[in-house]
Amino acid sequence: MAASWKQLSIQILLLFVSCRHINTIESPGPTPPPLVPINLLPTDVKSVVLKGESHTEKVQLLSPVNLTLECTWAGDRNKLPNITSFWRKDGEEIEDSRLTVPLENEQYNLKRVFSIVREENLGSYSCVFGSEAKIDFVLAAPHVGDVRDKPIVSYIGDTAVIVCKMEEGKPKPNTWNWYKGNGTDKEQLSVTAEPLRYEIKNEDKKTKLLVHNLTEADSGWYYCGAVYAISTTMGRVELRVITFHEPLKPFIAIVVEVLILVAVILLYERSQSKKNHTAENGTIDQSNTLTQGENDTSEENSSMRQRKV
Repeated sequence: MAASWKQLSIQILLLFVSCRHINTIESPGPTPPPLVPINLLPTDVKSVVLKGESHTEKVQLLSPVNLTLECTWAGDRNKLPNITSFWRKDGEEIEDSRLTVPLENEQYNLKRVFSIVREENLGSYSCVFGSEAKIDFVLAAPHVGDVRDKPIVSYIGDTAVIVCKMEEGKPKPNTWNWYKGNGTDKEQLSVTAEPLRYEIKNEDKKTKLLVHNLTEADSGWYYCGAVYAISTTMGRVELRVITFHEPLKPFIAIVVEVLILVAVILLYERSQSKKNHTAENGTIDQSNTLTQGENDTSEENSSMRQRKV
């Protein structure tokens, strides 16, 4: 009897350990935060009717959206009853996008919904009708306005002011960021580091970057980033920091060139004066020789006359 209880106790203990082991393995971890469903995004539709062979439509986006792109092509002279169409993203065909489009009401219709939720989803989307026609939809955040082509020139120790602004009619960005080119990368500038060298002033659709206590190391490309919910668009300006002696270099070069030119002219005039002096001396000697010869001839003629008499 005691042996039976002992065996029963061992079996219960083994069963308890097994159940505990199973619970430990199957115990779920922390529940990850749920993703925002795509069907909760706002929706928008962009439609284009194509009557030629190609068309480019620029689409400005500020935030994530479920975007429906609709393409309508009037077709060519053949007006085939069916045509093969497909979609491209940045020049590459989208997988499983090929389908046969019938001719309806003398035109072909093609549409597709794209979920644009991050910057990587932006770009060029193309609906292609066979090999005959296509429509390009260029999806992008608002662009920064044109910045100056020439670099900003400042002196060592001064403060440089670099300005960026949005194009006319473009919406105001959520905020602005500034970066400095660092080889092939961009480094975001900090306005809190000590000593304070960078200062950012945002004014509605315009931003200013102030760079204090300039050094030659501050020369380079600066990038202003207009931040929207869907993406950040960039503009860039070049800053060139020079010393106070730098502007004098062209003037010094001109002075040196003038001095060299004057020296060349003086040497030329001096050589010409020597040549003229030598020529004049030769002419005088010839004149003296001729005069002496004429005197001798005159004396000979006078002697002959006296003999004849």
